[in-house]
Parts: sequence; structure tokens; C-alpha cells
Amino acid sequence: MTKIAILGGGGWGTALAIVLSRSRRPHETIRRDCENKVYLPGSKLPESVRVHSELEAVLSGADVILGAIPSAHARKVYSAALPFAAAGMSFVSASKGLEPSTHLRMSEMIAQVVSPKIAPRIAVISGPSFAAEAARGEPTAVVLASRDAALAAELQEEFAGPNFRLYTNDDVLGVELAGAMKNVMAIAAGACLGLGLGSNALAALITRGLAEMARLAVARGARPETLSGLAGLGDLVLTCTGSLSRNRFVGIELGKGRSLREIMANMRMVAEGVNTAAPLLALACEHQIEMPITEQVDAILHAGKSPKDAIRDIMERPLKRE
Repeated sequence: MTKIAILGGGGWGTALAIVLSRSRRPHETIRRDCENKVYLPGSKLPESVRVHSELEAVLSGADVILGAIPSAHARKVYSAALPFAAAGMSFVSASKGLEPSTHLRMSEMIAQVVSPKIAPRIAVISGPSFAAEAARGEPTAVVLASRDAALAAELQEEFAGPNFRLYTNDDVLGVELAGAMKNVMAIAAGACLGLGLGSNALAALITRGLAEMARLAVARGARPETLSGLAGLGDLVLTCTGSLSRNRFVGIELGKGRSLREIMANMRMVAEGVNTAAPLLALACEHQIEMPITEQVDAILHAGKSPKDAIRDIMERPLKRE
């Protein structure tokens, strides 16, 4: 039986442990209670899941290393895991963000960290998937992307479960960029709601947000159809409209007038979009791509701009063709 080691004890890491255990016939309190009461209360861990706080114990004998780590901390975790990595291991990233300091996608960062020791087989998982719903066994469909077709097929078969469906894709770049960009759009969507705006504004935001995402992704070499699939449109709709979205929550609170520092101080889980807007703008600048929504979100997050002023500036941009 394939041994899967999951790095990351947050909501998504815990949910993946539960979901993947179903397809195969996680600090001390989690091990004792068989439940992650901080990040995913109410979802019991199956007996087949073992929880360890030491990397060596987690990685010993593992065939697949599945990382569900905030992108800002991922390099540190993978670097710490490197001494226990062995030839033949596969690395799967379930993180949706860019490394803030380097602007690297997670698959690029993993390759950079691991390649000096072994030639890693790398894949990524993305798509519309709230942890709590997946853990409850609600039907969930995601994308498993890898340039290694054999690895993608192996993992698709290994990870698939009764209510967890995976579609393969070889456009790793498009899948990862979409997963990062949609978080920024969700902050914008939340800000619209926090300001009391209605469905017209939200629909326009999602539609123009998708166009913005596609411009950058295609300029970087992604396929347009990836952005219209689960990793793009699917995840964008979910995170912009779903009440479980952390990034949407941040936007709502910003729209209500709360400061980012205050919001973040009271959040246990990470909202990836907060650290992703600036790296995305840097990538856009490299390719001379306009990203007006991302630009305004970054100004709200890091320059103290009010959401109301940001909305006004977007609406007053020069008129143009769709």
C-alpha cells in the first residue's frame, strides 16, 4: 500500500488526510482526540491516519509527500524535510499561492529545494475545495496537474475516492497561477460585500477577475482553457461566493472598515491572497500585463487605500472593448 505523508496540520491538510484515507480502505491533541479541533472541528480522523510532530517519523517509508502548507512557510518545511527525502518519492503540492520573496510557484520552489539531492517527481492539486465540505464527504472535484503523465495517472488512481474526483492536467503553470490569483479576487469580492454592494458588482468582479487571471496566465505560457476549468473558474466562483472562504472574509472585513492588522490578528488560518497580490503585480509588470483589480487589492492591503476609493477607481478607468 502506498504511504502518503502529509505536511501541514491546518484545515486542508487535515481534510486531505480524511479524504485520502477513504480512498484507501495527524501535534499531541490531534493524536489524542483524533480530531483537529482548532482548524477542522467536528471531522474525526480515521484509524488509518497517524499523527506525528517529528518529520522523520512522518516521512519514513513515505512514497508520496503531500504538502498543504502556507506558501510563505513552504520552503522552510520542505528544506527541513529534505534530509529524509529518498529517491522515488513523489511530491504533491496542495498550497495555493506564490512564495512572497521569490515569486516562485510551489512546484518551482519544491524542485529548487529537492533537486540537489534527488530528481523529484512533482504534481499539484488545486480546484474548488473547501476543507470542511471535503472532510464531511461532500462531492468534490479537483485538478491534479503534472508534466509527468505517468505520475498524474498514478496519483489520480491513488487519490480518487467515492466523493473525491480528480481530473488530470499537464498545464502545471496555469493550474498554480489560477490557484494563487483567485485568492486575490476573493478579497476584492469580499470587499464588495463588506461595502454593501449587490449581485451586479459581484458578477462583474468575478467575470473581469477571470479575464485578468487569464491575461497573466496566458502571457506566462499557460493554456486559456485551464482558466475556464476547475482550477480557474471553478475555484474563483467558490472562493468569491462561499461563506467558508478565508480570503473573502478578509475582504468583507476590510469593506466594513476594519484594518488588515486587526483582521489578521484574529484569524487562526492563513488567507493566501494577502501575501499574493504583490508578487502577482511583479509578474504582471514583467510581461506588461494590466491587472487593475489586483492592483487595487494590493493598494487596499498594503497602502491603506479605502475599498470605496478602490471600487471608484476601477469604475472610472477608461472605457474599452470587452
